[in-house]
Amino acid sequence: MKKLLTLAVVASALLYACGPSEEEIKAREQAVKDSIAKVEADAAAAEAARQDSIAKAKEAADAEAKRVADSTRVADSLAAAKNKPKPKSKEQKQKEEVKKVIKGRG
Repeated sequence: MKKLLTLAVVASALLYACGPSEEEIKAREQAVKDSIAKVEADAAAAEAARQDSIAKAKEAADAEAKRVADSTRVADSLAAAKNKPKPKSKEQKQKEEVKKVIKGRG
């Protein structure tokens, strides 16, 4: 019985000695905390980069819309200038007045 008890005590001591020490447990816990903090920092950086990318894309779309609006405005101005009637010469004005006067007289 003494041998069994001694064997049990020795086995318990060996099992306790083979397990991680308190320092090792704390170091492992700290490593986990550090890993979580790094992952959170990386996620925040990725979100910031995504928001920056969205802002740049919006700026590019706004610039493109402005360019298209400016081009359309210029094209409309040119079209209006082409469709504007030419000023009439004195001879043409006189001919139109004569036509108005003799209109209805035949």
